[in-house]
Amino acid sequence: MEIINNISDIALIFEGGGMRASYTAGILNNLLENKIYFDYVAGISAGSSHSINYLSRDSKRARQSFVDLVLEPEFGGWKYFFKGEGFFHSKYIYEGTSHPEGPLPFDFEKFKANPAQLRIGVFDRERGEVVYFTKDDIHEMNDLMKIIRSSSSLPIFMPPTQYKDHTYLDGGLGGGIALDVAKKDGYKKYFVVLTREKGYRKPPFKFKRAIKVYYRKYPQVVKAMLTRHYFYNQTLDELEQLQRKGQAFLVYPDQMPVSNRETDFKKLSECYKLGYVQGKRDIPKWKSFLEID
Repeated sequence: MEIINNISDIALIFEGGGMRASYTAGILNNLLENKIYFDYVAGISAGSSHSINYLSRDSKRARQSFVDLVLEPEFGGWKYFFKGEGFFHSKYIYEGTSHPEGPLPFDFEKFKANPAQLRIGVFDRERGEVVYFTKDDIHEMNDLMKIIRSSSSLPIFMPPTQYKDHTYLDGGLGGGIALDVAKKDGYKKYFVVLTREKGYRKPPFKFKRAIKVYYRKYPQVVKAMLTRHYFYNQTLDELEQLQRKGQAFLVYPDQMPVSNRETDFKKLSECYKLGYVQGKRDIPKWKSFLEID
């Protein structure tokens, strides 16, 4: 199985955002339909799912992951939350759906055959920092899905993920946009798919006292949650500067009609359509930036 990529000098970065990724799944599928294949992809949280669906070139799974999956009885809800399995039933969502007979079968062989580099950001609870996994860390399907689950383990609403003697939380705690690792890896140009409208800036965390009590054993997590807005907004400022210099193309949603915890199938379906239509409209702009026909 030979897979060839055609964008080698620009990093593709997918922002997280929970179920807001239903919108950006439509963006992703326009990339695939137009055979825009990056050789370097980085993602955090929901953006990590986008990253692997993109690398396996699975447009159907990209949509299903953030739309159709909510129809599965085991997807989640408050009964799972109170059982300690998460409002989003994370073990099922990642490890329980991806096998060949599951509702979201994942083509692991095609993923591995894609020569593109991959970076998935997770937050190490004890170290108090974001670390990035690469393809070198992935030897089998279970490795991959544990890493994606780790990156997507939303604080409070999902339990942390245990993987190889470490405990991980949502990679978004470190900011949420994987520009840092792409820069570290030597990239100078970036195509960034965001899940918030242009002009958005994250406000400070409101429930400081509650979070200090909830994570009293993990001060590094508390610190990350209380400073996340600063690093997130700083990254957006930097991306906007790069865009003005012609070094970045930022794909903002025209609108964002759902929250990160939306579970209504109809709303998520409409959200996907909005993103898809936007992508179809903006393809010429993307190709101009990427310098491809």
